[in-house]
Amino acid sequence: MKEVLSEEEMRRALFGPVGKQSESALASDTAIKADQQHVSKARKATTSLSPKLRVVLRVTKEFEGESESFVFDANTISTLIAEQEAKAEAKKKKFKYFELISITPI
Repeated sequence: MKEVLSEEEMRRALFGPVGKQSESALASDTAIKADQQHVSKARKATTSLSPKLRVVLRVTKEFEGESESFVFDANTISTLIAEQEAKAEAKKKKFKYFELISITPI
């Protein structure tokens, strides 16, 4: 083997043959054929992985009036935030007085 290589020989050794042939060969290699395409499988519908808390309130529309039980499911870990969300939802339903009965994880 020669110890002294010309610049053109070094380029061919490092990068392969230079010319229109090599460009078309590279283009055909990079093209994806229909049978090579990846088809993903259908995913299952995931259930909610977030923790939920069930808040139960005793609510009334008037002071010492007839009370009802109000149940609210909150998507949070914090019991304080769950209670606040439940009270806000009860206010939307026109309830005025609230008493917290329980907060339990589901």
